Amino acid sequence: MAFPLSVLDVTPVVTGSSVSQALQNSIDLARFADARGFTRYWFAEHHNSPGIASTSPDIMIGQVARETRHLRVGSGGVMLPNHAPLKVAESFKVLEALYPERIDLGIGRAPGTDMRTALALRRSEEGLQAAENFPEALLELQAFATGNFPANHVFSSVMAYPKDVPLPPIWLLGSSGFSSQLAAFKGTGFSFAHHINGAGAVQAMTTYREEFRPSAQFPNPHAILAVSVICADTDEEAERLALSVTHAFFTLQKGISATSGMLSPAEVEAYPLSAQDRMIMRAVRERHIVGSPSTVLKQLTPLLDQTQADELMILSMIHDHAARRHSYDLLANLFEVAPTYQAQEQR
Repeated sequence: MAFPLSVLDVTPVVTGSSVSQALQNSIDLARFADARGFTRYWFAEHHNSPGIASTSPDIMIGQVARETRHLRVGSGGVMLPNHAPLKVAESFKVLEALYPERIDLGIGRAPGTDMRTALALRRSEEGLQAAENFPEALLELQAFATGNFPANHVFSSVMAYPKDVPLPPIWLLGSSGFSSQLAAFKGTGFSFAHHINGAGAVQAMTTYREEFRPSAQFPNPHAILAVSVICADTDEEAERLALSVTHAFFTLQKGISATSGMLSPAEVEAYPLSAQDRMIMRAVRERHIVGSPSTVLKQLTPLLDQTQADELMILSMIHDHAARRHSYDLLANLFEVAPTYQAQEQR
């Protein structure tokens, strides 16, 4: 079953390691994905989380684009309400100038953090309502990039530089129908976060296709399904590896303030859980696709059929870096992804 695969990375920081090592692991995984034939490598934006080092997607995009040859590298995504649209346009135009036709600008409207941290990012109570003005901020971002403000607009004389470099393709990210409708209306790419809202994937992606309006960057709709997948040689090993990400999502859902990185499977097994906690853990586990290649394929095939996804973007949060690489390798084999060059040729 040949199908394009991409990587979504939150740069997990794991116990027993460091943030510096987590960042180096992301660069190593990107080199591997590049050689292995993956299509894209996107970095998420999260803040105030000791288990996630992906706070500045634009910085990591530049690092990874420099270290790879074929991958499109982008944000999955920049949380636009956290930033001035002009600054986002400038940053991504510079990236596009450095790595032409290899950069993607994925944009979301969630804060990527808790509301107190969002306040620290946005600097005012009014800023906390920025998500409500997301369509206007998106229009502003595009106008800064093209200089197409109305003549009487307060920013009509402001242009995002470099002027002669286009803004990379815009992808709207979401876990609800709002972003799918806006992406369709604006003629952008669309990526749905199945790992956040699995029940909403089919409807959102169907809406995007049915209501899509062609644009210069996207003459046809292109829908990416982002899914959390843990793949290993056996179902048993995959289930054990999945304990780490399950516990990470569990603490997030419970509102527990983490003080360390993502726990290892052994640490999760030793973690004290009440009967109610175990019930929550089981429910959280259902948001992730876990198993051997054959088991994973059985779960993903109907999902791809129902959503009619053009591309599958995989988030694999695994404590052991070698096991994480192996998970992506198994998936590449499963979906018949052709390597772009031999691993030993990597710089």
